Amino acid sequence: MTESEKNLLDYSAQDEDIIHFVVPDECAGLRLDQALARLLPEYSRSRLQEWIAQQQVLLNGDPAVPKHKVWGGERLAVLPQVDPSDHPYLPENIPLDIIHEDDEIMVINKPVGLVVHPGSGNWQGTLLNALLYHEAGLSGVPRAGIVHRLDKDTSGLMVVAKTLTAQTNLVRQLQERSVKREYLALVYGELRGSGSIDAPIGRHPTNRIKMAVTESGKPAVTHYRVEKSYPGCTLLRCTLETGRTHQIRVHMSHLRHPLVGDALYLKGQQKCIQALRDLLSGFPRQALHATRLALDHPASGQRMEWHAPMPYDMEQLLRRMDRVLDETE
Repeated sequence: MTESEKNLLDYSAQDEDIIHFVVPDECAGLRLDQALARLLPEYSRSRLQEWIAQQQVLLNGDPAVPKHKVWGGERLAVLPQVDPSDHPYLPENIPLDIIHEDDEIMVINKPVGLVVHPGSGNWQGTLLNALLYHEAGLSGVPRAGIVHRLDKDTSGLMVVAKTLTAQTNLVRQLQERSVKREYLALVYGELRGSGSIDAPIGRHPTNRIKMAVTESGKPAVTHYRVEKSYPGCTLLRCTLETGRTHQIRVHMSHLRHPLVGDALYLKGQQKCIQALRDLLSGFPRQALHATRLALDHPASGQRMEWHAPMPYDMEQLLRRMDRVLDETE
C-alpha cells in the first residue's frame, strides 16, 4: 500500500460524508474542476475550486490540482466543506457589553471591529452570532432582533428586540423617528455653532461599496453642534432624524468635513496644523461613536435613555491632541 493510499484511507475514515466515485469516460479531456462541475452540479464551480485548493479533493489518492486533466477511470474522493455563508446564523461565544436587558429589549455598547450582521466576507464572528449564543430564544426573531445597524468600525449603542412584538414596535418607532440617536464625530476642518444637513443619500453611481448624496437617494437629515474645537478639526455631536447607511460619514464628507480616519470617504490631504497631522492621519478607523440612545419601551411605553462614554481609542486621541497643543503654545 502506498503512502498516498494510506492517506486516502485515513482521510475517508475521518468523515462519513466523503464522496467517492470513478471519473466516467465522457469526462475524458476535461480539467479536473470542469469534470467536478459536471459530476457535482449541486455545487458551484468556485466552491469546487476552493475545495481543490484546500486539498479536500484527492485524485488517485493524491491531492488534486485544478488544471489536471482527467481521462476516465481515475478514482476521486471529495470531502464537501460547509461554507460559512450556507449557515451564517450560528451561535458563537462572543462577549457582549450589555448596558441594559429586560424581557423585551437589550441595549448593547458595540465595540469597534464587530460586524453587526453576517454578509459577504463576514459570515461568522458577528453581533448576530453573539446574540444567538447569549439568548437562544432570539433564533425565533428575524435577524436575531436586530432593528438597526452600526458600521463595523463605528462603536456605541444599539437596541435589540428580544421578541417579535418588541421588534415590530421598535421598527415602527424608527419609522416614526421617535428613536433618538446621538453620535460623537471628530471631523476635519473648523465648524462653528450648529447646523443641519438635509440631503438625500443613495448608492454611489460608480463605486458600489460607497453611498453618496444623490438626487435619486432617500431623504436623510443630520443635525450637528460643536462639542469642542481644535485647530484644523472639530468634535461634533450629531443627531440623526433618519438612519441611512453611512449617513453621518456621507453627510460630513459632502459638507467637506470628512471624519478623521474614514478611509472610504476621505478625499486627498486634509488641511490641518502640522502638530496634529500625524496623530489624525494615523487614526485607524472613522472617529464615530454612538453615545446616546433614547426610545419608548416596547412594553411599558416608558421613555428610556442610555449613554455610552467615548471609547478608549477616541478618548486617547483627543488627550494626545490636547497634549500636543499644550506643548506647542
